[in-house]
Amino acid sequence: MAQYSKWHHPYDINEKYAERVAYFSMEFGIHQALKIYSGGLGFLAGSHMRSARDLRQNMIGIGMLWKFGYYDQGRHEDLSMRIQFQKKFYTYLEETDIMVQVNIHNHPVWVKALVLKPSTFGTVPIYLLTTDIPQNDHLARTITHKLYDQEVSTRIAQSIVLGIGGAKVVEALGGAAIHHMNEAHALPLAFHLYDKYRDVNEVRKRLVFTTHTPEKAGNEEHDIHFLHSMSYFKNLDLEDVRYITGIRSNSFDHTLAALRLSKRANGVSQLHGEVARKMWYGNEQVSEIIAITNAQHNGFWRDKALYKTLEINDDEGLTRRKAEMKKPLFEVVADQTGKLFRSDVLTIVWARRFAAYKRADLLLRDLERFYKLVCEQDQVQVIWAGKPYPFDYNAIDVFNKLIRLSHKKKNFAVLTGYEIDLSRKLKQGADIWLNTPRRPREASGTSGMTAAMNGAINFSVQDGWIPEFGRHGENSFLFPVVDSNLPSEVQDDIDYQNMMAILEREIIPMYYEDRSKWLRIMKKSMRAVLPYFDSDRMADEYYRKLYQ
Repeated sequence: MAQYSKWHHPYDINEKYAERVAYFSMEFGIHQALKIYSGGLGFLAGSHMRSARDLRQNMIGIGMLWKFGYYDQGRHEDLSMRIQFQKKFYTYLEETDIMVQVNIHNHPVWVKALVLKPSTFGTVPIYLLTTDIPQNDHLARTITHKLYDQEVSTRIAQSIVLGIGGAKVVEALGGAAIHHMNEAHALPLAFHLYDKYRDVNEVRKRLVFTTHTPEKAGNEEHDIHFLHSMSYFKNLDLEDVRYITGIRSNSFDHTLAALRLSKRANGVSQLHGEVARKMWYGNEQVSEIIAITNAQHNGFWRDKALYKTLEINDDEGLTRRKAEMKKPLFEVVADQTGKLFRSDVLTIVWARRFAAYKRADLLLRDLERFYKLVCEQDQVQVIWAGKPYPFDYNAIDVFNKLIRLSHKKKNFAVLTGYEIDLSRKLKQGADIWLNTPRRPREASGTSGMTAAMNGAINFSVQDGWIPEFGRHGENSFLFPVVDSNLPSEVQDDIDYQNMMAILEREIIPMYYEDRSKWLRIMKKSMRAVLPYFDSDRMADEYYRKLYQ
């Protein structure tokens, strides 16, 4: 226990990365067995922690130990989506002697830190915080139960635990030169730092910020008096809060405050960097916003046998291995839906968080055309998977609509349980990875990176990371860019017509009639995604461009 009561790494720090950094994230997608993540933000944080270890960086992670995780996605008797909350237990997390106290709604709450050791899943040390301990009353214990709880006051309390509790844990470990907020969830740590130094410039020296979304729902605003009553600003009075954040209105914008209190910030793709600057540069005193494109850990995600066949340019071996990679996914399809998919049929996968702007059902805009393509011609099989936010009832309705439409359709499946293990199977089993957001609302979209690492060809709107990677007909299939100023319905119709034209006239004929060209695109995709979209590059850039 004692060695994890101080800043500790099981390796000699690389001198290029000597700056002490504490990385604060509400979720970490590290391993299927550690259910403390919901989706892309967690997957990104997990890859970052793996690469930080690989590069021997002087970094630790600060996160939350969610007792119920996000939620478990199952099915009702009619096969519609069921939301379940089940307690999780992790015997491999190690106790520390670190216990800190925070105030929430002017009441003391104890926060205990456990550590995920680097040897467990191949990361830097990650300290996970819990309030579910005997020292707290029932209400305080529930703060760390559910990731992104529906109750606003609980989510604010979670931010206080992560931000202020996490900052105190970092201090107990010996302190950090830089505190990195992965999204604005940990913003209360800025007020903890101001309370400590009483100089906003001292706060900015120690704080950097990554913004992950242009979506309004992802850039929260709350009444400043409500936040103050929750002790969100620690011991500061509202005059100090307004002074250091520059926010004069009663609507407190968390992202704007984070941008004003950080020495530097970043968007998560080159396009998102441009979008973020347009969104926020109209406000005074915001930090510089650069772009550091997201990436994923190739050692964790890619199929090594597939790359061995690529290295020796063995087309037959590549085709054979890709067919083998489909089998575990098709076993899941058979188990969940009773449908037997075939390895020799073009397999399209749409899998990610369900949100309106991602347009999960775009492919079904003309049902007659879709059914003719999938059910009559027998040339395509399609799989959907993903988790809606558990209280986004519109998204749940879309998910359930897909399930109803797929009933008794042998080449059309909807899967539940979209977590790391299923995500890996989907990427390994896909021939085409379909991505349909309304441009420019997808900040990055890293699932397409790990799909490409597994021989799936991206078929995508030109949004997020794709403009830095995709070349139509060379390593991807890309939708033509549509004017984002058009009404949403018009954008959807144009994107749909373009998507179907590419699918029917290019993708399907090439897959069945010109395999050599298909394999050329597949190989170029696998080569183009690495090394640039490997998280080692990303972790290096964070040190060089954001921390140092």
